[in-house]
Amino acid sequence: MHTESSILETCSDDAPYLCSLNSAQRAAVLTLDGPVLVLAGAGTGKTRVLTARLVHLLATGRAMPGQIMAVTFTNKAANEIRERVSAILGRSVEGWFLGTFHSLAARLLRKYAERIGLKPSFTILGEDDQLRLIKQLIEANNIDEKKSPARLVLSVIERWKDRGLLPEVVQDDDGNLADGKMPKIYKQYQARLLELNACDFGDLLLHQLTLLRNHPDILQDFHDRFKFLLVDEYQDTNVAQYLWLRLLAQGHKNICCVGDEDQSIYGWRGAEIGNILRFEEDFPGAHIVRLEENYRSTGHILGAASGVIANNSMRLGKTLWTKADMGEKVLVRSLWDGGAEARWVADEIEALQRRSASLSDIAVMVRAGFQTRLFEERFITLGIPYRVLVGARFYERQEIRDALAYLRIINSVDDDLAFERIINTPKRGVGPSALQQLHGFAKIEKISLNEAAARLAYTDELKPKLRQTMKDFTLLLARWRELLLSLPHTEVAQIVLDESGYTGMWQADKSPDAPARLDNLKELVSAMSAFENLPAFLEHVSLVLEATEQKGVPQVSLMTLHGSKGLEFDYVFLPGWEEEIFPSRMSLSENGARGLEEERRLAYVGLTRARKRAWISYVANRQMYGSWINALPSRFIAELPNEHTEHTSGIYGAGNVANNGWGGNEKRERIPSLWQQISAGQRGRVIEGKAKSIAAPRREGELNVGDRVVHEKFGAGTIRRIDHDKLEISFDKGGMKKVMRGFVRAG
Repeated sequence: MHTESSILETCSDDAPYLCSLNSAQRAAVLTLDGPVLVLAGAGTGKTRVLTARLVHLLATGRAMPGQIMAVTFTNKAANEIRERVSAILGRSVEGWFLGTFHSLAARLLRKYAERIGLKPSFTILGEDDQLRLIKQLIEANNIDEKKSPARLVLSVIERWKDRGLLPEVVQDDDGNLADGKMPKIYKQYQARLLELNACDFGDLLLHQLTLLRNHPDILQDFHDRFKFLLVDEYQDTNVAQYLWLRLLAQGHKNICCVGDEDQSIYGWRGAEIGNILRFEEDFPGAHIVRLEENYRSTGHILGAASGVIANNSMRLGKTLWTKADMGEKVLVRSLWDGGAEARWVADEIEALQRRSASLSDIAVMVRAGFQTRLFEERFITLGIPYRVLVGARFYERQEIRDALAYLRIINSVDDDLAFERIINTPKRGVGPSALQQLHGFAKIEKISLNEAAARLAYTDELKPKLRQTMKDFTLLLARWRELLLSLPHTEVAQIVLDESGYTGMWQADKSPDAPARLDNLKELVSAMSAFENLPAFLEHVSLVLEATEQKGVPQVSLMTLHGSKGLEFDYVFLPGWEEEIFPSRMSLSENGARGLEEERRLAYVGLTRARKRAWISYVANRQMYGSWINALPSRFIAELPNEHTEHTSGIYGAGNVANNGWGGNEKRERIPSLWQQISAGQRGRVIEGKAKSIAAPRREGELNVGDRVVHEKFGAGTIRRIDHDKLEISFDKGGMKKVMRGFVRAG
């Protein structure tokens, strides 16, 4: 291991790329022999270290370009490193292995493809082709696709591949799926891929594992070829990637992994944090280098982030520090409801603009995609340009467009574009030829597609099954229109989504983004409650959609916390820090303590995106599932160190937009955390530094929205809506149910 003095002496005209590095960064660059783990905290110059290490290997002659394998998770990261190395060396570096896991695995696999039954010209299938193949196998095995959707079957196979499991060794994770034939389907799927001379992305690494385990000569060839391995974002590797790297490192053992366990936030897509935590066990004698000097954030921001992440147990430990000023404390703001929160954030952004801050230096980061709607609508109202990173704007998302099409067709029977969009969504067996037939008939008769379908349903023009489909669908549309005359439009919207099968379609979809789509649909219904009727809401949506994204001008960045990783901004707003939203209820229920720690890492990532200032906010009332609930502040707020935070409270908005405080003057003294009050049995709302009851005293046995109750059959749950003696309850294990008050007891 280099001493600090020897490291400092290496800065010279022969190695100018070392001069700008601090002592820890130089240690990471110069420790070339044996396994090295570089724990690179947020904003500590990770890319600079990776670049300098590659340059040093080449400049000193320790390795030729083709003897280094550098693995990244994105093409963007690979290109950035390639450009930096070429700029320092003053020449293009050709022939080296720098790229993503999949690109490098595919490149190496083509040379040995015949060893596993493929030709070097094999095709890599996309998701559409994968699903088509899975559907064929489901049908061939007489499996009901409605009970075992192709997408769910494929997701299980992909999970097995991410864990490096071959068909011969898998065990059925869910005996109910595919009638217990999942291992058989997996085996048939792999056989069919070989017949087609194809593989999917999971196979690229799975086949690599097979080659290296079963063919010692290939493993030796790789060991002879690659003298040095560099791995970026090691905390995000899955099991298959981890196993592949271990096999490659068995030769020279010169593997350098750069990562940050505190930024491991992709467990939901297979990332295994244990890979980085076990590094010293996997590679005995490994050198551990900690990069802790932060070049991005102020002292108060780092102090707040460090205070939160210190509560995690699954970490190797490091403490970020900076030579920069302490800056302003992280402001924690409590507000009345989501609308007030959006108004406050927008007003703070306008205040930053008045102080000459650029909108491109400002970001709003939410835990879940559905939270963007209120901010988008407020920005549009005020004319604040914004962009949504990692995904579409709220009203432009697929599931929202589909739901709006259903609402449009029941609002206007002649809306042919809406009818065409939803007639086969979800699938009803109405293909292109049937739709063409409808168009032809509608054109001849000069009627709408809806009326054409209604008429053809009672003729012999269509096949019997299709006639019944048209009849059922047009009757449903007519029924929903009738309901609008007697029921609130929000309730009708929920009925439409449920009875059409659209909600069920996404509930059956087991892709990672399906839960977020369902949350977006719930948010859509919540948004409707602010309007008197359906036409008024649809007119509002049309105006929002007309406000297109402005290109070429500074814009506020609106994104999820997952999408913020790797980015940085001068000013960061972190709204919605409430229990059930952040930490996510789903993450806690599915993953327990591991889920909580990953949620806390998300909080750490969000805070460390900020360079100059960070704002955190939470509300007392949140509209969710179409009902208002008493929101509880996130437990993470209580974990923020007092010396790095400033808490403010007050009603904001609700007809008092110009008034920032309860009594006209904003309160900025330190106040007790609501989470701490609740833990102490003081359930209430902070008003000018004191906990006051948010509701009037209740009578014994009275139930309110937000109360926890227990049902003999469905178990424990939370009341979401009360209609006289009818309760709508979100049960922890049974989902949303409607029950009578007499069948529950306070929990």
